[in-house]
Amino acid sequence: MDKQTPALTQPPPADDREDAAQAASDETRAEQAATAEEAEAARPAETASAETPPPAPPRPAQASASGGSRAGLVLAVLALIGVGVLGWQLWELRQASSGMRTEIADRLATADNRAAEARALAQSARESIESMQGRFGALESKVAETEGQAAALESLYQEFSRSRSERALAEVAQAITIANQQLRLAGNFEAALIALQSAESRLAAPEMGHMQDLRRALLTDIDAIKAHPQVDVSGFAMRLELLFERLQKLPLAYTVEPQGTPPAMDSEPIEPAPADASDVEVWWRNALGLVRELGADAWNEMRGMIRLERMDQADPALLAPSQGDFLRENVKLRVLTARLALLAGDARTYAADLEAARELVARFFDPRDARVQHVLAEFDELASVDLQAETPSLTATFSALSMARERLSAGSAPDAAGSER
Repeated sequence: MDKQTPALTQPPPADDREDAAQAASDETRAEQAATAEEAEAARPAETASAETPPPAPPRPAQASASGGSRAGLVLAVLALIGVGVLGWQLWELRQASSGMRTEIADRLATADNRAAEARALAQSARESIESMQGRFGALESKVAETEGQAAALESLYQEFSRSRSERALAEVAQAITIANQQLRLAGNFEAALIALQSAESRLAAPEMGHMQDLRRALLTDIDAIKAHPQVDVSGFAMRLELLFERLQKLPLAYTVEPQGTPPAMDSEPIEPAPADASDVEVWWRNALGLVRELGADAWNEMRGMIRLERMDQADPALLAPSQGDFLRENVKLRVLTARLALLAGDARTYAADLEAARELVARFFDPRDARVQHVLAEFDELASVDLQAETPSLTATFSALSMARERLSAGSAPDAAGSER
């Protein structure tokens, strides 16, 4: 389709073709008219020559005239032949032009068909390309979505699938933190030892050989805790808590009746007079009962006004009834402060608060009561706890842990996760 039609075969424009055809037809008609006229002119001459008898022998002048007519006849015949040849050529040219036109029309129709087919193919190709572009766009979006999901999965994998060294170091750090809390806050040496020993056993694995410095620091702190005098801080704290609850039930000294107080005198009921008793006997019985009641009331009044005590014993401190609750709360506060000092390892505050609480109990509560005596004995036992020894610290272990983290973050530690893959 892209080939150029040769110049000889290219069809002329429609207007030019019509003008050329019209000119050719006009020329043909003119030639035919000229030929007809010459034929008409020749016919009278021939008729005249046929009807006229043969002339006498020409004279020289006549001979020359006849020679000129023959030459004109030859020229006419030649002209007629030329006109015929020209007409035949015109007819051939017309036939060739008609065939060329037909061929050109066929070629144009074929070209139009091919162009239509090409346009249809181009349209189909364009639609196919657009469809493919849409599909490629959908595929690109799916690929982008898949890449995003892959990146998210990769980040999740990196987050939740850390290397063995990182997991082990995190577990060891957690165990060390728990041990330090047990030592500092609760004073529980046994729990601290259990946590440190679990961390040391985690570092004893063959793949954790690059953390031997941390393991060495752990073993050093474990030995120091074992050598430290063991104090059952949690047990003593529980005893102080129970003591705190018992203080509410202790009797105050000024509310207890003194020993040796005579019992109150109760009036004995008078037996009723028999049914056959006289009025005088009934009156005497009633009078005797009234006298006994009056005597009992008088005795009870005198017993409350007079109290006999020994002077060789210290008198209990007297408090107003409204101050009894404040006294109990003050003793409880001292016990609570001593418990907090015990957990914090503050030996001086612990001893001072226990001594102050014991002094308040011994001074303002009834020392003859068994519960008060038991509380005083409990104070004495708790005061014997030795908290002077300093609690072991895990400074070396924390320093080694920080160094291990720095080495692991810098990439100097071997990647155990890579060896697993």
